Amino acid sequence: MSFSNLGLSEKVLAAVAATGYTNPTPIQEQAIPHVLARRDVLGIAQTGTGKTAAFVLPMLTILEKGRARARMPRTLILEPTRELAAQVKENFDRYGAGQKLNVALLIGGVSFGDQDAKLMRGVDVLIATPGRLLDHTERGGLLLTGVELLVIDEADRMLDMGFIPDIERICKLVPFTRQTLFFTATMPAEIRRITEAFLHNPQKVEVSKPATTAVTVTQSQVPAGREAHEKRELLRRLLREAKDLKNAIIFCNRKREVAIVHKSLQKHGFSVGALHGDMDQPARMAALDQFRKGELPLLVASDVAARGLDIPEVSHVFNFDVPHHPDDYVHRIGRTGRAGRTGTAISIVTPLDQKSIAAIEKLIGQSIPRAEGDYEVHTDAAEQSERPREQRGRERSRGGRGKSARGQQRSHEPRSEARHDSEPRHAPEPRRGSRQQPHASHVPSIGRPEPRRQREVDTEPGDHSHLPAFLLRPVRSPAGA
Repeated sequence: MSFSNLGLSEKVLAAVAATGYTNPTPIQEQAIPHVLARRDVLGIAQTGTGKTAAFVLPMLTILEKGRARARMPRTLILEPTRELAAQVKENFDRYGAGQKLNVALLIGGVSFGDQDAKLMRGVDVLIATPGRLLDHTERGGLLLTGVELLVIDEADRMLDMGFIPDIERICKLVPFTRQTLFFTATMPAEIRRITEAFLHNPQKVEVSKPATTAVTVTQSQVPAGREAHEKRELLRRLLREAKDLKNAIIFCNRKREVAIVHKSLQKHGFSVGALHGDMDQPARMAALDQFRKGELPLLVASDVAARGLDIPEVSHVFNFDVPHHPDDYVHRIGRTGRAGRTGTAISIVTPLDQKSIAAIEKLIGQSIPRAEGDYEVHTDAAEQSERPREQRGRERSRGGRGKSARGQQRSHEPRSEARHDSEPRHAPEPRRGSRQQPHASHVPSIGRPEPRRQREVDTEPGDHSHLPAFLLRPVRSPAGA
């Protein structure tokens, strides 16, 4: 079947033909006729199957009739991240080039003044993240009573990021008679509850089982040691030995780990960028743009890059950290093997990751084979220089309030040895009126105590070495005694 059989307008068909696409994907073929028939749609498909075009193309056809009013958008699309929102806007710009539609983007990191100016001119398509959208409604600069069509994209990601209460608030602000399109890759119980509440007799379109991985992606796992420097060295070896590596996304669980891996790869001569949630919006968009253009073949990212980003020619995905949630694994490796292409996904697995790997294999319904080869880690000199800093950081984090592990260890050494290098050999004269302080050689050790019987035999009259140090401190007489 071709796009011409789906009921799209001539302008939209011309825009699609100009991009080089001739045949729709399964999700597009099944969803577009129902959207044009103004029915609610529940779309379930794995990442990389063309879900975005499945609602963008029919929306462009619907929006050819009508006119936008100031501060009252005609359609609303909700996305979980800024990158996904910007990507959807790019789709409207590409396919709607021949139409005079006003498309506005409401995301964080951009001034409210610029966004308010766009809303005042009237918006046909409003693409927003939930938080910034609610900010505008609370400021009184946006009315949702004119929304005719609502799209909730990447709903399972919304759930993971805690946006479900915001989605419920937004759905109460839009008209009850709206048309709702709901797209997700997985169907947890909470998502199923929301679909029952917000969709009215929806047409369910499911082109693959929830939480399945693309058959075009070759998956494998590589065992690694517990230490972070061992994982980094293993990652570099995998990057150097990877076959047909054009570009790759390297996923980490934490933003801090993204920064560490990014800095380590740069130090070893790799051309690499970084992407995580703490970066400002211009830096995030610049990193993505460089990666898309091939200026940076490697991108170290948190899960902010795992959902829906359309970078069609990613050849490899590396899980530097195994994700804690099995669904995240499906989305991560979905960045490769898109649109029928082949891809490779490699996960670095430590002994602590075995439970997470078992949960992932249970979710996707298949085992992840171990990669062939000897991957024993031999630490090089550059990593040796990084290890003391990491070790000191771990010691500081374990030491409690202002105490490092090194300081705790020193506190268990004999006080006479600990003070040998830092104090003068001759003790200073005691102050007049104060009791004589025992010499350092008589201060008892706080190390492992000797057996009680042995201490009793060795103790002589007048020898106070068996007493704890706090009992030997001078006692000040109370004033007036």
